[in-house]
Amino acid sequence: MNLTTHPQTQTATSRRALLRASAATAAVASVAGTGLIAGASSASATTPTPSTRPSTAAAALAALSAGNQRWRTQHQQHPHESNAVRQQLVSGQSPFALILGCIDSRVPPELVFDQGLGDLMTVRSAGEVLDEAVLGSVAYGVLELGIPLVLVLGHQSCGAVAAAVHAEETGASLPDHIQYIADQIEPAIDHTQHGDARVDSTISRQVNLVRSRLAAEPDLAAKVSAGTLQIVGARYELNTQLVHRIS
Repeated sequence: MNLTTHPQTQTATSRRALLRASAATAAVASVAGTGLIAGASSASATTPTPSTRPSTAAAALAALSAGNQRWRTQHQQHPHESNAVRQQLVSGQSPFALILGCIDSRVPPELVFDQGLGDLMTVRSAGEVLDEAVLGSVAYGVLELGIPLVLVLGHQSCGAVAAAVHAEETGASLPDHIQYIADQIEPAIDHTQHGDARVDSTISRQVNLVRSRLAAEPDLAAKVSAGTLQIVGARYELNTQLVHRIS
């Protein structure tokens, strides 16, 4: 580093490098699997009505997989937007899945899964990072609303993960609140990979790390042990719009 470089110039250079790293990961992600479940429903599959929403994790995964297939093939049904549904939801909600995803504007869960009002509870933080507010939100959905499925959804070309990898590799400091995000992602960084492959691998590792942390929460673990909750890790590929499970 040139010690005579103005701090603002250093910051700008670092951020430009981060943007390049984030964009580059789009070229290295490979699509694994055929979706959330094997033999995913066809694009024309009927969407459950608000009164017949999935009550099990398996049924919830099937509904999400069918919705993602509709999204990918541009056969969206845009369900549950009618005035009747809006009025029905005034008295309460019963979402069938909770999606813990990234804040990225390219991955809105209701669109990616072709779901509507009252179908999904969504919790979003950069890089799916957990803090007390996120944990409390997930717990509320599971413990108070009885949601049977929590899907931790990462995505290709995640800028938060790219920032964490870049900061660790270069020693660059990020603005305070962004540094917190990077620090939380750091344990997931894959040091067996290099360059764009490191970022891409870390995206999946971060999903698995968050999923494992959620599964270790006593209240959620009890639900998992009882068979009333499933916590699943998945990725959304920007280039194909496919959501697939990761292990």
